[in-house]
Amino acid sequence: MHSQMKNTEKTEILINSNPFETRVAMIQQGRLVEFYVERVKDRGITGNIYKGKIVRVLPGMQSAFVEIGVQRTSFLHVSDIKEPPEEDEEEEDEEHQKHADVRIQDLIKEGQEIMVQAAKEPIGTKGARVTSYISIPGRYLVFMPTYDKIAISRRISSEKERKRLREIVSSMRPQGCGFIIRTVCDGMPKEDIQADMEFLIKLWNSIQKKKDQVRTPGLIWSELDLTLRIIRDLFSKDIDRLVIDSKEEYERAKKFVDEFMPHLSSRLEFYEGKEEIFDAHGIEIELTDALERRVWLRSGGHIVIDQMEALTAVDVNTGKYVGKKSSEDTIVKTNLEAVKEIVYQLRLRNIGGIIVIDFIDMARAADREKVYNTLKDALKADKARTNILKISELGIVEMTRKRVRESLSQSLCEPCPYCDGNALVKAKDTIIMDIFRELSRELPVRKKKATLYVSPSIAERIKEDPAPLENLEKKFGKKIIIKPVERFHQERYEIL
Repeated sequence: MHSQMKNTEKTEILINSNPFETRVAMIQQGRLVEFYVERVKDRGITGNIYKGKIVRVLPGMQSAFVEIGVQRTSFLHVSDIKEPPEEDEEEEDEEHQKHADVRIQDLIKEGQEIMVQAAKEPIGTKGARVTSYISIPGRYLVFMPTYDKIAISRRISSEKERKRLREIVSSMRPQGCGFIIRTVCDGMPKEDIQADMEFLIKLWNSIQKKKDQVRTPGLIWSELDLTLRIIRDLFSKDIDRLVIDSKEEYERAKKFVDEFMPHLSSRLEFYEGKEEIFDAHGIEIELTDALERRVWLRSGGHIVIDQMEALTAVDVNTGKYVGKKSSEDTIVKTNLEAVKEIVYQLRLRNIGGIIVIDFIDMARAADREKVYNTLKDALKADKARTNILKISELGIVEMTRKRVRESLSQSLCEPCPYCDGNALVKAKDTIIMDIFRELSRELPVRKKKATLYVSPSIAERIKEDPAPLENLEKKFGKKIIIKPVERFHQERYEIL
């Protein structure tokens, strides 16, 4: 039943699982579009519900630090006490400003116990962001036991269907509780929606019971692991097949699918190919490419993506592409091609926060408008919420993309131990001048000679340009012996 060939028209989800790590790849039109990884030893905490303790209230920031029993204290903003969590599938909240005048110091105090849910993972040095507005995702609905509102996914466009779903949920929901109607609800019969609602209410009652038994700070309820979360949130009629390479994980997934979405069970497959599942579909190569700074465009132009702590900068270049007509046409064509690739890369690399895109300068306002509109349209397909400002005369676009989890590079990489995370190493000539200065201090106290141990690349560079060290030998009348050491990093050297 398995197929090792890429089908360019299909949307597929591939799950590669072993006892230590689960990796998920979503493929659309033969290309990797989304990637998730979860290691057993550091499972994410988003969605987990905790019994927390307020350790510090910061009136100046209208925030508090909450101890929830994980490594770093979490962060609770006043809006997360009075408003629901920001949810991708929720409608715009017209009451957003309603509680703007409420002060955090009037709502909570230090030492107080509070039930909170992790809304965002700890990223970098920041602790997790938590909210007191609990939301529990089911297959068709998201249950909000502490918020009295019904919201509908923006992706359900038919007014008639929106009205039908709102009426179904309104007639069945418990008083004072809210629900978000998810995209997969579209066209679903009332019975399925009702079963999901009953399951969520039962789950919430068990969470409340457990709250009284858990010590503070402590975990009350844990979100599903990656495999089951992917099935719950992404596996729908739009997915042609979901393939899992671990028998154990496949059996677990089958049980979950048979219980909650039996109509999709025929699309769930166990992978029996001899080659590793990610190798068979070229995923490993695509992942390696997704960590590179430079991304080539088909025309020969390229984009350079630099992720920094505060923002991500994307630079567009014509590169090898010279075009057939005028330089202006070449520039516009490169910029338009770059738009598609940038939107694809933002999604694949899961880049969030502030993003600055530096397009190649365009003299005509009409061209700038065309590039801007193409970018705006391309971003509509992105599930993450984006906000985009007008293109400037310099060809620069500023935008934001909602950040919920770590980016691909944060998940798979760590700071370079050689360059302290600067992603740069000292140039060979800079190192040789460092050696020159050190030898200037050392040689006067040496009897006859100094032995210099360096990396092979530095030894090679000294051979090409021996003048600095010859100058020292002449000046101090002492010999400098150079010995390359294979295992030395470029910046390392020793004088003996």
